[in-house]
Amino acid sequence: MTGELVEYTTPAQQSNRGYLAVPNAGTGPAVIVIQEWWGLVDHIKDVADRFAAAGFVALAPDLYHGETTTSPDEAGRLMMALNIEQTARDLKGAIEYLRSHPAVQGNRVGTVGFCLGGQLSLMAACENPEVGACVDFYGIHPQVHPDFSRLACPVLGFFGANDEMVTPEAAKALEARIRAADRAVEFHVMPSAGHAFFNDSRPEAYHPEAARQAWEKTLGFFRQHL
Repeated sequence: MTGELVEYTTPAQQSNRGYLAVPNAGTGPAVIVIQEWWGLVDHIKDVADRFAAAGFVALAPDLYHGETTTSPDEAGRLMMALNIEQTARDLKGAIEYLRSHPAVQGNRVGTVGFCLGGQLSLMAACENPEVGACVDFYGIHPQVHPDFSRLACPVLGFFGANDEMVTPEAAKALEARIRAADRAVEFHVMPSAGHAFFNDSRPEAYHPEAARQAWEKTLGFFRQHL
């Protein structure tokens, strides 16, 4: 790990922490990296490091406030117990922290999230006009319902053709809702990939070719819009 844990304040003057990674060049555009249902684990920190290596200032907020797990049952419990209003404040605080960070170039922030985080990436983009680009990797949370009429940035999404949690049909329906709000959206359904295909810490789920393609498209998307 090349980043560090930092603390930031939410709009309600509450304290939260996140993992911050800064590029070697010292400055770059800002990206919020939003965790899967496991919490702020090493994989998500590594993704933030990868963004920094690509020239971005990346912050992964700790939305479980110190809790992590490797158990799917516990991860499901933590996801469903998530206080959505508090999470929205945590994400807004993270966005403001990055926008005011001396290493950040520009005043727009990108959001990218995985699984639980993918849906939260959409929510953050809808609730914060400072978000200039939003990426959703196979997002899911039954209690998160973004208001796409408030979306002020383009959306890029990646889903697995063999995903049983977020099926291709569910991805198409989500894309249609964003288009119905007259917002720019581009979704990709990756052949032979399942849920969590980007997570290289899970050999049973990781799909190297789909992950490579999605990563390259994500970097190009953020470079274009941030």
